Amino acid sequence: MQKESIYQPFEIVYQTLDECPKLEHKHTFFELVYILSGTGKQCINEHKFQYHENHMFLLTPNDCHKFDIGSQTTFFFLRFNDIYLQKNGLAPQYVEQLEYILHNASHEPGCVLKNQSDKTLVRPIVEAIIREQVNQDINNKELITQLVNTLIIVVARNIAKYLPEKVNEYSDEKIIDILQYIQQHIYEPDKIRAKSISDHFGISETYLGRYFKKHTEETLQQYITNYRVRLIENRLKHSDLRVNEIAHSLGFTDESHLNKFFRKNKGQSPLSYRKQVRVASLP
Repeated sequence: MQKESIYQPFEIVYQTLDECPKLEHKHTFFELVYILSGTGKQCINEHKFQYHENHMFLLTPNDCHKFDIGSQTTFFFLRFNDIYLQKNGLAPQYVEQLEYILHNASHEPGCVLKNQSDKTLVRPIVEAIIREQVNQDINNKELITQLVNTLIIVVARNIAKYLPEKVNEYSDEKIIDILQYIQQHIYEPDKIRAKSISDHFGISETYLGRYFKKHTEETLQQYITNYRVRLIENRLKHSDLRVNEIAHSLGFTDESHLNKFFRKNKGQSPLSYRKQVRVASLP
């Protein structure tokens, strides 16, 4: 199966197509796809979704996908990688949140824009990016970068609201606030202890434990542990960081601490896991 890469922090493509020129393929990067006009089907990881004007899709690294074009379609593609997330000028805490949200977005098909107000916001942003790229006016690169950042943040916001698997539209607003607090501070172990969270939200530790389990069907510690495991997996899969660098970035005391944590939860060492997933991803 074809696997595409990009060799710059981000890439913008604007195309009108009558048929998709590619069979099912994978990327090593993120791709935001916005439908400016047209209809058809998005196929991703063996699922299909009818697309139409103003739909936006997020494709994450190693998603298998293609488009079946029904009527002539004008696509806007924004492709970017982890390097762009880390060096795009955003505050570090936002980069960390974006990294988790984007890597853990649902891989099933469908428009990622859930907020009606954001749906009306996105099209003018996309059109402004296209206009700046075509006109090549003064300071257009800086302006395009700001618009790209805005677009990524809007998409991440929509994904974040639906990311916790146990939370749905009927969930209490406070549990969503707690989950978002954990996401924001996952790199700061002291801030995600039960006492710190309960103090922040003005509730007792006992109540926090019962409340969290009731609304997510897992304990607070299980949720945080699973979250940290997935962050480690993402770095092992998608970066060349050494294990000690990953340990430092995620708030572990040292490499040995991370090794023990990962082996306890995954049954293998981080290096063994990295080797396994990289062999599996070879064409």
